[in-house]
Amino acid sequence: MAGSKFPAWVRWASVAWLAIWIPAYWRTWGAVNFLHLCDIAVILTCAGLLWSNSLLLSSQAVSSILADLLWDLDASWRLLTGHHLTGGTEYMWNARFALWVRLISLFHVVWPILLIWSLKRVGYDKRGWKLQSAIAAGAIIAGRFCNPALNVNFAYIDPLFHHALGPALVHMMAIWAALVVVFYLPTHLVLKRLFTVRD
Repeated sequence: MAGSKFPAWVRWASVAWLAIWIPAYWRTWGAVNFLHLCDIAVILTCAGLLWSNSLLLSSQAVSSILADLLWDLDASWRLLTGHHLTGGTEYMWNARFALWVRLISLFHVVWPILLIWSLKRVGYDKRGWKLQSAIAAGAIIAGRFCNPALNVNFAYIDPLFHHALGPALVHMMAIWAALVVVFYLPTHLVLKRLFTVRD
């Protein structure tokens, strides 16, 4: 690609990753799994790398850096102490799933580094947090149409108190607001200070 800000090997590696990761996850957890915000982030990050798209990469940096660090913390805590700190990585110790598929989930360790590196090359698009906020709203609504037992994107049950935060609309709005206020906006403000800002 002429004008790409990433080496050819990075672009091809992103395509190769999707070619391995999507079938593995689809076979193990089904198509619904790709409605999870962390899995949407994988697809959009790879697309951003392929097309050197600052907006896509910025939106997924807003979405993923803090969330992935929490995933890493929980997995590390479980590994060291035998207990989960925040939850969300329980499946990594579930022998019902093939070990090699579970190990693929270690992308959570690499993703924050990859996103920070990519923003150093393409800059931070300050519209990223708005785009990600819209993506999150759509993903939470989509989660409401999935099996409640899956609780995709916490569309039915919140992650802290483990119950619904009111009627469906109120609950979804509360989950969305928590994502935007606790995860997206603070990350946006930090990234805006650290990187060259693109409009």
